Amino acid sequence: MTALVIAEHDNAAVKGATLNTVTAAAACGGEVHVLIAGHNAAGAAAAAAQIAGVSKVIHADAEYLAHGLAENMAAQVLAIAANYSHILFPATASGKNIAPRVAAKLDVGQISDITKVMAADTFERPIYAGNAIATVQSSDATKVITVRTTGFDPAAATGGSAAVETHAAQADSGKSTFLGSEIAKSDRPELTAAKIIVSGGRALGSAEKFNEVMTPLADKLGAALGASRAAVDAGYAPNDWQVGQTGKIVAPQLYIAAGISGAIQHLAGMKDSKVIVAINKDPEAPIFSVADYGLEADLFTAVPELIKAI
Repeated sequence: MTALVIAEHDNAAVKGATLNTVTAAAACGGEVHVLIAGHNAAGAAAAAAQIAGVSKVIHADAEYLAHGLAENMAAQVLAIAANYSHILFPATASGKNIAPRVAAKLDVGQISDITKVMAADTFERPIYAGNAIATVQSSDATKVITVRTTGFDPAAATGGSAAVETHAAQADSGKSTFLGSEIAKSDRPELTAAKIIVSGGRALGSAEKFNEVMTPLADKLGAALGASRAAVDAGYAPNDWQVGQTGKIVAPQLYIAAGISGAIQHLAGMKDSKVIVAINKDPEAPIFSVADYGLEADLFTAVPELIKAI
């Protein structure tokens, strides 16, 4: 058995989600290969070759692969799919866009959002917003899998010495064209990669209060800022800060939730955090059920005091 990981990269370096996916691929048994499909992506291919546990890197290079358009990426994967028993994607926006196309073309069932590999054909995945864990067994000859990256430790980015093999790029499908992107720039860590996250909820009351109370704490800790869906819907924080089932799934070393009640959809996005600190004046708030440390207090008093104490 050999597993293929579809790497996420920026043509110069491999993104962190790929490292977690390599760990999941290794657990399936057999060799692990990585596909780098991009444009002028030799840097990313070299970086992938350094990942511990990877035995081969397949590098396909073409201008129309530069931005990872799903139609072209799926065609590139399908061109080599017959060589693999498992094809794994990070369960990110990109992976979720490409994987279903590959599964449909191969006429197999996709196994989504796995958090554990129990055997080469058996996997665990959360359902009902993480309130239950389903065990899924697949009899398909090729397993097409998306990996919830928070469920697996990242593979070491260095220490490997995989061979890099050049593969001919498939023809441009012509079905989509990259026009441009608007990327928000921030000095803070990316939410899904941050080791510390400070999140605020609807109790903050306004965007001004959110910024006034939460930003100094994040600055002090060097943390990323997050928010509950209620806070985002109310306009207190931007959409890309949303943590939860319909936002971003995170698992930092430290997660501080201030004024967040702990609705199921929010807990689904952060309950795998290593240490959870909850600040809420409602002693019945569900967030306390998953918190390692809970402080029953008014956040407008507690957070400033916490900042002074750090």
